Amino acid sequence: MKFQRLTLPLMLIAAPGMVSALSLDLPENAARVAQQVEALDSYAVPVGPYHGNGIAALSVEGEVNESAWRLPSSAQTTLQIMTPLREQLVQDGFEILFECDDRECGGFDFRYAINVLPEPDMHVDLGDYRFLTARRAAPGKEAEYICLIVSRSANAGYVQMTRVGPEDARPVMVSSSMQSFRTAAEPQVEPQTIQVSLETEGRLTLEDLSFEVGSSRLGTGPFDSLESLAAYLNANPDREVVLVGHSDADGSLEANIALSKARAASVAERLVQEYGVAAGQVSSDGVGFLMPLASNLTEEGRTQNRRVEVVLTSTQ
Repeated sequence: MKFQRLTLPLMLIAAPGMVSALSLDLPENAARVAQQVEALDSYAVPVGPYHGNGIAALSVEGEVNESAWRLPSSAQTTLQIMTPLREQLVQDGFEILFECDDRECGGFDFRYAINVLPEPDMHVDLGDYRFLTARRAAPGKEAEYICLIVSRSANAGYVQMTRVGPEDARPVMVSSSMQSFRTAAEPQVEPQTIQVSLETEGRLTLEDLSFEVGSSRLGTGPFDSLESLAAYLNANPDREVVLVGHSDADGSLEANIALSKARAASVAERLVQEYGVAAGQVSSDGVGFLMPLASNLTEEGRTQNRRVEVVLTSTQ
């Protein structure tokens, strides 16, 4: 896989005694999708997991620069995404103060106790994310803090980087090789592929869906798989399908069935209301974690198991 280097210079001309510029390598097709900068603000830098009433944090003041990137591939695990970023921070003189995965961090509670850029720019799967905090300080200079959180959806990886530090060390985080998430070319699901899969195998997985964190609400999209499915159903009004929600095994069966049903219903509603599919052609249900595609013992397996499938129910 090719990588692009993101150079975050501390100054256009380095002053004597100043630490070197921070450079991070992300996959070449990574696209920065959001950036927010506050010239001077206070920020709670997490340095411990969620316990009871909150998380341990350092109160830091300085420029707060939050950016998010989307990696249009889910082939890498969150650990594979995070590891080279951590190594590069250490090479650039940062000390790792705290790091954790979703369970060690505190799951839902930790995620909602920290600052995360909103969907769809930054997606955090509550059962598949990693976080770290790092600090770098040059002699006689104010400390600089970096917080990284990485996660994945069914078809993409996500990285959010928050830098808090002196304004005179303001990083430049724009790369000319980057493209906007909303204009980047992505593989499309052709209606013909939908038809072949449904009419020969009887079902298919909608690979590109994403849901709001901790919610059954479908993301804003657009989703190529839904456009193609709608085109197929509209062209074949005699065909009927059931959308079936699936989950991983984290949590009770009752809760996962309820969530999987709600997510499938959200997809069905989108097809009817936004794509003009006849309501009689689409129904929905959910089975929780009862029909896994892979083992729930691994992150990769749990990611595969969280999905919405289309099942063709027409008999002729």
